[in-house]
Amino acid sequence: MPRPPGHLRRLALGLAAVLIAGCGGHSQPPTLSVGTSPDPQSQVLAELYASALRGAGAAVRVAPVADPVAGLDTGELTVVPGFTGRFLAVFAPDSAARSDRQVYWALAGALPEGIAVGDYAMTATDKPAVAVTKATATAWGGADLGGLVRHCAALTVGAVAGAQSPDKVGRCALPKLREFPDDAALFAALRSRQITAAWTSTADPGVPEDIVLLADGRPALVRAENVVPLYRRNALSESQLLAINQVAGVLDTAALTDMRRQVDGGADPQAVVDAFLDEHPLGR
Repeated sequence: MPRPPGHLRRLALGLAAVLIAGCGGHSQPPTLSVGTSPDPQSQVLAELYASALRGAGAAVRVAPVADPVAGLDTGELTVVPGFTGRFLAVFAPDSAARSDRQVYWALAGALPEGIAVGDYAMTATDKPAVAVTKATATAWGGADLGGLVRHCAALTVGAVAGAQSPDKVGRCALPKLREFPDDAALFAALRSRQITAAWTSTADPGVPEDIVLLADGRPALVRAENVVPLYRRNALSESQLLAINQVAGVLDTAALTDMRRQVDGGADPQAVVDAFLDEHPLGR
């Protein structure tokens, strides 16, 4: 049988090589980006969700950006962890939702088409909280926000300068805040009775042990702030989505506070998160 002309043989060999390469080659999966802002708490959460995705086999980078939510909207980022109430304030600032479930479902309904929300951590919050001395809690008849509302007219309230805090609790419209440079000055003023109450948050590592955080009740008077991830729709595989949702099952407020305290003190966020996940592995 006569051999085909040389140029036809070369064409056939070239096509065979292309087919072999196509069958044997594997394209690299895209690198996923987890967004973080510069503060220690955001860094802890970013490393936590990045580690979850790496455990699902993904290539991941943690990306510090000025506005993580904007980066998610443009597609620059794949996942942005944060808190339900703060996200809701971005997407539906007029929402009246307050409880954990109300805020979560209001957030899910307010997100733009290309963004979805993962599972929220029921036990991990950084919700605004009112701090008082033990003597004040005793005088008010208990450590709940109802006491603050009942004593609204006599309140003097402080907060760290620049911190975001509610200007109303239930029917109590709060007086103008007295601002302090840091937690130490704020709680010193509380102890010395320069102020009656101080705004802080449930995961603030600077709250002293002798200070009482007033508990919110039902119905909630202060908007919930549970840890939750936002992510780009269709950007995660099923196993990757499962991995980030597993964070909600292992994280609680005490662990979040402790990790934030370590990073505040200069520890590497990834090392802190790695140590936490060694003790609290995902999916176990």
